[in-house]
Amino acid sequence: MSRRHRAKEYVFPLPGSAIVSAWREGYSLGKLKRDVLAGLTIGVVAVPLSMALAIATGVPPQHGLYTAIVAGAVIALTGGSRFNISGPTAAFVVILFPIVANHGLGGLLIATLMAGAILVALGLSRLGSLIQYVPYPVVLGFTAGIGVVIALLQLPDFLGLSGVELGDSTLHNLMLIGQALPSLSLAEAGVGLVTLATLLIWPRLNTPVPAPLVGLAVGTLAAALLVVVAGVEVDTIASRFNWALDGEQGNGIPPFAPGFALPWHLPGANGDPLHVNFALIQSLLGPALAIALLAAIESLLCAVVADGLTRTRHDPNAELIGQGLGNMVVPFFGGITATAALARTATNIKSGAFSPVAALVHSLVVLLAVVALAGVLGYVPMAALAALLLVIAWNMSEARHFVHTLKSAPASDVAVLVICFALTVIFDMVIAVAVGIGLAAALFIRRMAQLTHTRRLTAPDTAEYFPSEVALYKISGPMFFGAAEKAIATLRAIDHSIRIVVLDMRDVPSLDTTAMVALDSLRRELGEQDVGVIFVGLPPRMALKIKRAGIKREAGKLAVVSNLAHAERMARRWLGWRDSSSVTAGN
Repeated sequence: MSRRHRAKEYVFPLPGSAIVSAWREGYSLGKLKRDVLAGLTIGVVAVPLSMALAIATGVPPQHGLYTAIVAGAVIALTGGSRFNISGPTAAFVVILFPIVANHGLGGLLIATLMAGAILVALGLSRLGSLIQYVPYPVVLGFTAGIGVVIALLQLPDFLGLSGVELGDSTLHNLMLIGQALPSLSLAEAGVGLVTLATLLIWPRLNTPVPAPLVGLAVGTLAAALLVVVAGVEVDTIASRFNWALDGEQGNGIPPFAPGFALPWHLPGANGDPLHVNFALIQSLLGPALAIALLAAIESLLCAVVADGLTRTRHDPNAELIGQGLGNMVVPFFGGITATAALARTATNIKSGAFSPVAALVHSLVVLLAVVALAGVLGYVPMAALAALLLVIAWNMSEARHFVHTLKSAPASDVAVLVICFALTVIFDMVIAVAVGIGLAAALFIRRMAQLTHTRRLTAPDTAEYFPSEVALYKISGPMFFGAAEKAIATLRAIDHSIRIVVLDMRDVPSLDTTAMVALDSLRRELGEQDVGVIFVGLPPRMALKIKRAGIKREAGKLAVVSNLAHAERMARRWLGWRDSSSVTAGN
């Protein structure tokens, strides 16, 4: 293949293909209005979610808001999906929480930067389609496990437990929560329950006002009533977090737009600025790979769902590049890891969005909330935010799909689902995905191997009539490392009267190196017994493969023919040669 032809095969992914395609369809004032209205709706939803998810990750709430502002805008401009809304998501909590615990905010932002570079490399390598190879039980297993872990992390704030310092071990966290139950605060739990009830009931009223906004407003009012009526104060964003910037300081969320800052100048786990060295990069490489993997899965699954709802097509490689660029830029403005959020994307579509302009408007709305409403946001109770995250965790767990899969899926898929779920809860998502994909691949190999078989054909099975000294075998199915030895084992037990073996391989779609080595070994064994071998029906590419592997034609010993009629004639010719003891050169 010429260099010129190879160059034509590779099409460079175009960053920003989503906004370009929307523009080419014809962008009008009416479509701009649709985008603005959708962006306003999503922006209102994103404000409480961004704060709650940042807190769940272990960082102050403004970092979640900065993520929605900066990453949301950058990904919208450079991504490959017209409808994806990106920002902090619940799926990342189980990965980011341990990073913050071990390396602080600075370590998290450096890991995010590294993950962004990996995503860009994946997009440039055109690996966006690889998401198709992640089995559904694996995705369902780790998302359900993430939902359980997120819910567990919210219990201390939801119940008002004191003295609970959660770590990255789920079982240890469960023990700590159990030990702290006697410190339960009725006021905090009451605010949490009121918020939770509002979040569950409000969507059934079919009003255009988003449930998260109403739920947090009701929770904040409940907390204010407790102060007025009973004189009891509950923990809020303002009482939990404080900030200091350019000589100014305050409680809650700083009322400023995100500013530029080098991630490694931000504090590590001990509160001091990080020292970037090889050891730090090495320790963050594993988490960065996990972030990149999950970001790719989440964003591409979200884009696929959006395509189904809108009958459009996204560019998976451009989407990976956009996600990567967003995660490379956002750490320099204090934002944490971002990816596409399915719930916000679905709301964006239902709100009438037409293009990525809706995502840009959503980022501007969040920016406006930070600058103008930071003081108001500080009154939101921590218990109310915990209630919101409990609802998110429940929705993320997809409990109905989980139970349905347990009841209806094959036993092997159920095993993959349960193992991924358990590993996510007990250990972490990285181990769960690695083991789940490995187990699913092993089960797939086993199933494919079961499709490959070898059987001996007799006269009624074929129109050709072979002499009794000739054994005709038919091999069906792919011959690869999981099935080759099984397919060939039958051929090693041939009768001593057999002088020629004919292998009908017309139903063999593929051969790998293991299969070729096994065929070569069989050919040598049969050759030592003075038994000839005739391959039938190999496509030219497979015939070339076995030739390159050293399995070459040899008169009276090995041949490759196109059909059984030719094989019959050649077998009779070989037998005639042997009977007359006059083997000649050529086939």
